[in-house]
Formats: sequence, structure tokens, C-alpha cells
Amino acid sequence: MEERIISARQSAEDAMEVSLRPRYLHEYIGQSRVKENLKVYIEAAKMRREALDHVLLHGPPGLGKTTLSTIIANELGVQIRTTSGPAIERPGDLAAILTNLQPGDLLFIDEIHRLHRSVEEVLYSAMEDFALDIVIGKGPSARSIRLDLPPFTLVGATTRAGALSSPLRDRFGVVCRLEYYTVEELTQIVLRTAELLGMPIRTEGAREIAVRSRGTPRVANRLLKRVRDFVQVKGDDVITLEAARDALDRIQVDKMGLDQVDHKLLMSIMEKFRGGPVGLETIAATIGEEAQTVEDVYEPYLMQIGFLERTPRGRVVTPRCYQHFGMEMPR
Repeated sequence: MEERIISARQSAEDAMEVSLRPRYLHEYIGQSRVKENLKVYIEAAKMRREALDHVLLHGPPGLGKTTLSTIIANELGVQIRTTSGPAIERPGDLAAILTNLQPGDLLFIDEIHRLHRSVEEVLYSAMEDFALDIVIGKGPSARSIRLDLPPFTLVGATTRAGALSSPLRDRFGVVCRLEYYTVEELTQIVLRTAELLGMPIRTEGAREIAVRSRGTPRVANRLLKRVRDFVQVKGDDVITLEAARDALDRIQVDKMGLDQVDHKLLMSIMEKFRGGPVGLETIAATIGEEAQTVEDVYEPYLMQIGFLERTPRGRVVTPRCYQHFGMEMPR
């Protein structure tokens, strides 16, 4: 599957994203309920001079889970250690990370739902008792020793909260779900990013980019960089509404944030199968993609905006989709 500009998954192109990330809660745009709650929890932990309760951040990709973990560490005034679930292959890897933490430090584990089961079991005692139970040796001579750990805060991020085991999920004291951003919030994010990039932009141009960003800051920043390329090559000094609209039309991202692959999928159902119902395997074969990719990557957003429905008989295109493409729905 080729890399899509409107994909919320992180890509190599997003390396610059680190310099664009806010560092403190007052700089963070959107997720107001999560921000307000985190501010209280952080302030309370600082007043008691204790480590913050373990935090679980979950929600779709590209909404700022990694950014929030860094902000929490900055607000607490502690160091942050970053790793990911697939990178911790053995319990010994986790033990090496945990024993090097200082009191109050924050450990961020991205994709925590992909932790190996043996590693996860070691993590239970570390989260609950701040201790590690390690078995030394094998067979009859094996013995268990207990290592005390400094109090620390574990921040786990996942796009699939349901994939976490119940014992692990229950050990998080703070659980925050990140929601998709509104157009107004994304407009503010685009204006802020443009200022950091040194690119003048009009509010109408920023809003046009926000409207096509699928409610995701990562997509908004990526689209802004592509629009900037078109504007600078044309020799313009500022991103206007017309310039943003022209650039986004050129890279084939429409007013609903749909790209050419989305168009191909929806048009194939409307033109070849009279709007459905049609099976997943048939759709995948028609557009030349794997069924798993269609189900996991393409369909969720189309269902979220009400263009596609899953029924027991197959996929069905909705009247709203026909309206978007200016087509008449067959009887």
C-alpha cells in the first residue's frame, strides 16, 4: 500500500513534527476535557510530591498521544524515557529500562497493546508495587529475587484500547480518550504551525486546510507543508483561500478529506454494483487492494462521515455519498 498524504499514521515525512509539537498544556490546542483533567492530576501530584498515577492515552492515530506524554513530563519537571511495545522483546529489556529510571521519571510506551505477554506480566508488579520479580537460574536451582524500583509514572498509548488485557488496563489510574478535532481547533493548529514554519497564511486558507484534514492534526500539518510547496513555487507570499484550494485540488484531496483511493472505492461500488450491497473481497479485488487493508485503513473514515455502511449482506453506499459526488441514487 502506497503512503497516502491523508493517512493518520506517522511517516518519515513527519520527522519535522517534533519541532512543531507544543511543550506545555497551555500551548496544546483542543482536547479541552482531557487537558483540564490532566492539569488537576498533575497539580495534585506536585502538591503531594508524589509520582503521577499511571496514564493510559487511547484514540485514533495522529491525535497527539505522544505529544501529550511529553507535555506531562514537562509539566511535572521530570525526564521522559520513550519506547514502544514491539521494541521490548524480553522481560530483561523492560528490567533494564525500569532500573535506570530516577524517582518521579516518566516512561512512555507507545503501542502498548503490542507488548509481549511475558513482558506484560513483569510490568504488573512494577506498576503496582514499584518492584521487579526476577527469576535467576533454571530448574531446581532457580530462585526469585525482588528489586525495588523508584516511584515512576507509566504513560501508555494505544490505538486499540480493546486489545489491552484487563489486568493491564485496570492498573492505569488515569484513562484519557482523545477525540477527533473540530474544524475550528484544526484551524488554530494550522495557523500556529504556519507561524512556526515562517509561512504567512490567511485564516480562510488555514480553515480550508482544516476542513480537509479528517479531524487529525498530523494530516493538517502534512497538508499545510504541501500547500506551502505550491505557494512558494508560484512565487506567492501568503497562503490565501484560493491558493490553499488550488493546491489541495492538485494533490487530489477533496472537501471531505477524501483522496483518489477513497474516490476509487466509492465510485466502484456506485457504478459497478449500483451502490451495494457488495462483499469486502469483491471490493478489494475491484480496486486492487487486500481485504484487510480496505477494512482497517479505508473503511473506518468513510463510515465515520456516513458515506459507507456495513450490513450483513455487504457494504452499502449511503445517499449522502451520492449527494457528495453529485450523482442520483438508483432506486
